[in-house]
Amino acid sequence: MSEFFIEYGLFLLKTITFVVAIVILIGAVAAAGRKAGSQEGLEVENLNEKYQNLANGLRKVILKKDEWKAEAKAEKRRLKAEAKSSAHRPRSFVIDFKGDLKASAVPSLREEVSAILEVASKEDQVILRLDNHGGVVHEHGLAASQLARIRQREIPLLICVDKVAASGGYLMACMANRIYAAPFAILGSIGVIAQIPNFNRMLDTHGVDFEQVTAGEYKRNVTMFGKNTDEDRARLKEQLEDVHTLFKAAVSEYRPDLDLSKIATGEHWYGTQAMELGLADEIRTSDELLAELVQERDIYCLAFKVKQPLQKRLMGTVDGVLEKFDAAGWRRRFEARLPR
Repeated sequence: MSEFFIEYGLFLLKTITFVVAIVILIGAVAAAGRKAGSQEGLEVENLNEKYQNLANGLRKVILKKDEWKAEAKAEKRRLKAEAKSSAHRPRSFVIDFKGDLKASAVPSLREEVSAILEVASKEDQVILRLDNHGGVVHEHGLAASQLARIRQREIPLLICVDKVAASGGYLMACMANRIYAAPFAILGSIGVIAQIPNFNRMLDTHGVDFEQVTAGEYKRNVTMFGKNTDEDRARLKEQLEDVHTLFKAAVSEYRPDLDLSKIATGEHWYGTQAMELGLADEIRTSDELLAELVQERDIYCLAFKVKQPLQKRLMGTVDGVLEKFDAAGWRRRFEARLPR
């Protein structure tokens, strides 16, 4: 009997220890989440200093001691001369946009653009490093409108596509005065798509009725649970064509030399092909562009951190899962086109 109580006591102790550990872990995660969510504001990094510090770190290792001292003294004299000089170098403001289905980076983008427009002049420029494979129409339309604000102020807008700017992503990219694309970056997909599963037959099989009451002839056409008719599908197709027309009009406004009959087919192309079609202006990565500009400009990288409530951060996890599925779909499409 005593052995039973000893074993039971050990089991209970282990259980309590496990529960306490879980509670502590949850508390730590929640505290970290609250801290991260409470931080909001604009972060600015001087890329000239960043690149110089990286280079100095390497020089210090590979150069001999006397060579490194000479380099350090020369750099110190150069910086001192620049500080005394009254010459004003033009500036480049770098911002990043990582796209997802809902273009959730738009709140940061609008604040970054507003900050830049308060200080930038026409001799400055804005560089957007864009990575976006598209998503919801109105969200990406709003993102594009933020970039249009820069064009309206006649401040040069350069957009670098190192990976992908497709569909809503290309709607953003076409706002640029000049588009730079990496050799294997993906551009285009100027089209509109709606994919809706329908469970009506499954519900019928299980004897489940679906009721939908609307006011307005076209309040709802194609549904997930009701029986869809050819008329419903035709109406949805008409709506998609309307959006496609708006998409093409926006692209044509900012890149009037494009042949829409060739590029507004919903297809996508890699960097070199995209440049031949006029979707991009030059084959160059963002790293190459910045390495060149740093010699003649002061370059600042901006990032606005938006305060996110806990509920929205948790929902962001769900969106992240959906985003992975969507990205996987893009990846399968691209891999299917690669030579075997």
